This record gives sequence, C-alpha cells and structure tokens, in this order.
Amino acid sequence: MKTSRRDALKMAAAIPLVDLHAQPAAPTTKFFTAEEFRLVDELTEMIIPADDHSPGARGARVAEFIDQRLAESFEKEPQQLWRDGLRHVDEQAQSKHGTRFLNATHAQRVALLTEMVSEDDEPKTLGGRFFQELKKRAVQTYYTSDIGIHKEMEYKGNTYLDEFAGYDAK
Repeated sequence: MKTSRRDALKMAAAIPLVDLHAQPAAPTTKFFTAEEFRLVDELTEMIIPADDHSPGARGARVAEFIDQRLAESFEKEPQQLWRDGLRHVDEQAQSKHGTRFLNATHAQRVALLTEMVSEDDEPKTLGGRFFQELKKRAVQTYYTSDIGIHKEMEYKGNTYLDEFAGYDAK
C-alpha cells in the first residue's frame, strides 16, 4: 500500500513535538524530599563543579546515587546524619543570611561551606560531621561514575605493556 504525501503529513503532525530547551524532569527521589534533593544536588555540585573538562557532580548524577544508597541503607545513623545535616545547612543559612541555602547568593553559600570545612579533620559539630560525610560521598560517587573515571580521569582501561615501565626499587 502506497502512502500519499497527505497521509505522511498527517502522521508527522501526530508525532509530539520535543522541546529541546526543556529542562530534564526532576528525578523521582527514594529517600530525600524534593527540597532535600535540590540541596544535595547543589552542595555536591559546589564540591565538584562542572568545568570545561568535566560536567561535574550534577552531570554525574551524584545526588541521585546518594539518594538511592541512603534509601537502601539498613542503618538509620547515616540516614539521620543526612536529614540533620541538611536541616543544619538551611538553619545556618537562615541565621547568617536570613534565607534558605538554595536562595542564598553564591558568595553566601561558599561562606557557609567554608565554615563547615574549617573543622574537617576532627569534626566536633553536626556541620563538620555532615560536611565530612557529604564530601566523602560526593567524591566517592563521582570518581566511580563513568564521567569521573573516563572524562575527568581520562582512564582508558588496562593496557598491555611489553616491558615494565615503572621504577624497580631494590
């Protein structure tokens, strides 16, 4: 059966148009609330930002992975640390800048993170413990993702060497 040009146009008109500028749909979260997810996404992106070499934590979907791991966790302690830590970040932003973290300016956000980093070695406060966990999870997730390994680290896989190319310590 031959299709007429008119029938082909009708079929083409029935195909839904795709908005190339539309933002991708927000992921369905399993552990975080939508607001918590946006906060985790922003915090991890601040730790590993996109640049001309790599799409950063957001591109590697770090927040989605953290959300999924926390949802699968049988241990309540890490889950509670994340809930309390995210609440702490927002409370700190409110008390210092009169606004929630996501509504703060970039400079205000950086100042809040810098304050949490200051006790990174031996964290004694909730903010310090949370930042240490946030950074650890963000870095671990990013560098085990396809983007972290292949785009950032430019890992090419194992290669065969004809001879030993290292240093022979004797």
